[in-house]
Amino acid sequence: MRRCDYIYWGANFPQDNDKLGKDLNIELDIKERYLTTYLVPSQSSGGREEKQSEWEKQVYYTESLYTTDLTVLGNSLFGKRQEHSLLQFSVQSAHRTYAFLVCMQNFALFHTSILPTGAENILAGVHLILIGGIAQLIAGFLSFRKYDHLSGTSFIAFSALWSSYGATRILVGSEAIPQNSSIVPTLPPLPINESAVAGLVSYIVIAVILSFCSATVNYIMPFVFGALTMTLIFEAVGLFGRWALVVSGVLELIIVVCGLYGGAALLLKGITQRYVLPGFGNSLFNVLLLGSGNSGSSKTAGEEKKKNTKYAEPMALGYLCDTISPFIMAFYCFGYIKIFYVAAIWISINVLSQLCSSYYSYLRDDIYYATKFAFHGIFWLVKSWEEFTITVVLEPNNVTIRREVMVGDWFFLVAACVLCFLSLNKDILELIHNISFALITVSTIQQIPSKPAYIFFGVTCGIFTVISLYSTFASLVNTIAEKVLIPIGNIVVSSTKLQDVLLFGRRHLRKSTEELIITENVSSRFSDPLFYVCNGLASIAAIQSSLNYSAEEYLSIPWVLIPGTIIQLYVSRIDVQRGRRFGSVLPFCYSAIWATWVWLRFAGPTLGLTANTDGGFTVGAIAFLIINIFLIIIAIQANVILFIVTLLMEAVLVSFLLFTLGRLPLPLEITVLSLYGIVCAYGFLASLANCIFNKELIPMGRAIFKKQESKKNDVTSDSSCILPQSRRTSGLRTIAKILENGGVCGIPTDTVYALAASCKHPDAINRIYTIKERPTEKPICICISNLDQLRVINPPFNPLLWRFMDLVYPGGISCIVQKGEWLKKLGVGPAYDQVGTSNSIMIRVPDHSVTAHLTDMTGPLAITSANPSGESDSTHHDMVITRLSDKLDAILCDGYSNELVGSTVVNCTKIDEGTITILREGCVPSAKIMQLFEKAKNTQEVL
Repeated sequence: MRRCDYIYWGANFPQDNDKLGKDLNIELDIKERYLTTYLVPSQSSGGREEKQSEWEKQVYYTESLYTTDLTVLGNSLFGKRQEHSLLQFSVQSAHRTYAFLVCMQNFALFHTSILPTGAENILAGVHLILIGGIAQLIAGFLSFRKYDHLSGTSFIAFSALWSSYGATRILVGSEAIPQNSSIVPTLPPLPINESAVAGLVSYIVIAVILSFCSATVNYIMPFVFGALTMTLIFEAVGLFGRWALVVSGVLELIIVVCGLYGGAALLLKGITQRYVLPGFGNSLFNVLLLGSGNSGSSKTAGEEKKKNTKYAEPMALGYLCDTISPFIMAFYCFGYIKIFYVAAIWISINVLSQLCSSYYSYLRDDIYYATKFAFHGIFWLVKSWEEFTITVVLEPNNVTIRREVMVGDWFFLVAACVLCFLSLNKDILELIHNISFALITVSTIQQIPSKPAYIFFGVTCGIFTVISLYSTFASLVNTIAEKVLIPIGNIVVSSTKLQDVLLFGRRHLRKSTEELIITENVSSRFSDPLFYVCNGLASIAAIQSSLNYSAEEYLSIPWVLIPGTIIQLYVSRIDVQRGRRFGSVLPFCYSAIWATWVWLRFAGPTLGLTANTDGGFTVGAIAFLIINIFLIIIAIQANVILFIVTLLMEAVLVSFLLFTLGRLPLPLEITVLSLYGIVCAYGFLASLANCIFNKELIPMGRAIFKKQESKKNDVTSDSSCILPQSRRTSGLRTIAKILENGGVCGIPTDTVYALAASCKHPDAINRIYTIKERPTEKPICICISNLDQLRVINPPFNPLLWRFMDLVYPGGISCIVQKGEWLKKLGVGPAYDQVGTSNSIMIRVPDHSVTAHLTDMTGPLAITSANPSGESDSTHHDMVITRLSDKLDAILCDGYSNELVGSTVVNCTKIDEGTITILREGCVPSAKIMQLFEKAKNTQEVL
């Protein structure tokens, strides 16, 4: 998205805000977790458009890919924005393209009875991956960022389907191409059909659910998903009977026709700003009108911290992926699939979708689901490639396998039990889902005899599939309706009781005379639980029964390589801009260590490498030892557990060095790897519990060395700007006094940092323009602490405006209203001409306790973003200090901001006509605002 050419109300439009992954650098300050709890509309409206005035058009993006006239958004259940038409148009194009491609191939095969050649299959597979896979994956990413639950889930799910199907076609084509048997080892015939059937059947069940849910969107999508469901059925049958390919081709033609119609409808909508062709804008039924929210089965207020509502909920996608993988694995366990080759590829692609759900859970600050879905993805990846190694690499070569010496599954079991325990404060369905997964980890313990173990594994996979399928349906429907329509059960244990249990250790570790003080979570970061899981699993799985090469070592490759290297790179990506002490250095270095371990210890004999073949591994081990010493020094300033982990990693590296020298005592390696895994298991429990509840419940140990901070009035000696801390009352009083005396200060808000001046001092407001080098024609808004301050002076607002403001305040939304004499009664009298324009004013009511208390102490404040004009917003007080401290009187230090972008600006000056306009989309999605507006219009009285 291009940066807009016009800036309004003193805050820049987000630059490159649609770039995937930028929001990873959000790190919420623990004290501010009170995001606005949004209400949902009770009914969606029909299509509606309003002609825009020339004044409104001045703030629209110029030469951009999107339009910001959102007066027609009430016509959809999800409140889809106008720019979503372009997204839907591209997706409709992708649907009809790959459907037409498969359709033509099916008709050609049935008519000529000539099977596609190797090159034809490979090209078809590449087309399916590019068009049906990557295109829909990008659409899914954008849908999650547009707060579209159903589209985001379905796009990414079917992206995995068509990518898997395309990969299967590529494998079929590659087998048909003659190869040099003297170079490439001969593999047994691959069970292409059996593996494809297992994957297709699982997606058929998912498609049925999505068909039902798509009826809440419009009249076209149910036919598309219905035809897609039947297509998958006959594609599966067509693997064994060619007659089904004709039926499948006819159904694919229906998809093509619906795709052409939908694409034309959306294209015309983008041109005419309204729906011209019927079928869009209304749905078969509205889930918002079904039933009533079952408050007893939902989380009560305060059970846990509010989540970042800027992104759609990815839980349904995570459960969906937990349906596909065990379904395919169950087919294998019961003997339908003999060679786990194609199935491993299907599961791997499905796990990529599950990592997407984990990723967006991180963006929503939902540490529980982010860790859970990533952990499940690790399990399915490890088990699938373990079976691939057995059936494709070892068994064809008649290699005897002794799996009872492998102990990695025990760490899976421990981690699964931790998730079960920490989900006691959630609904019954979530607890059952975690218990069933724990049973799966029990069934895969290597010490169980092989034949009973596979039967046990298959049964548990079947049970887990059914539970995951129901969880997918319940999560998707309840998310769309934003209330509980599908039963999920009550909360098992209250959050308070669970926290009391978690405090058991701290109560017994403290001195009898010492008071138990529960502080905010400062020891753990969001990625820490997954970091401990990856390293703990890799260390336990790396334990071997001998130093000589064996099949067990070859079988351990996926156990160490996947969590220790591949998933840990994912952790490193999360930590790049997340504010972690180490940044991405720690997980990145440890991923390199485990990759080197696998390279030499497990894959070395196959690659012709031995410990004394090349001294390069010895030099590498010494380099890792030196690097880890610096990591130990940094960990001293973190917590005791992380310090012990880095210290034990040094011992692990010593054992690796001894192996390269040919002098490793096996008991030493087993001991250090076991201790490392045990400490990581404790770190997983403690960090996950502390992150979920935002409290130091399970001790991680204080920092051994902590940098001393200046305590003298919290003022740094190298700055003339006063820097009080927001956590202290004296800090607020200091800022309030400076503002009362006509100063300009940097303050935190519920979005990004802002510059503030008291409305009692117009000269101070004029200083803001000088400090920011801001053009005088750009207005400044006012900030009040609560809506009751407006009610006292009783401005002449429309009742609809009052109802709308009741729903959006407090929060990251700014409303522009008509200016009038009522402003002088509010306390803006002296600065009446300095704020707003001649006929309008923008009002902010931040959902931030510090800002609210400060405004109560000073009266209305004139605020604007704390950044030089034209530059990015300030998301930490350090950024304000670096940029503007020499021009400000004080900066209230509050750590990281809650958001990366400013508030969403809503023009309410024409609300009397029943319309509002989004002038700038910020931290609150436009779709959510339009839902609230519909709610306000359907509410008869002020809530």
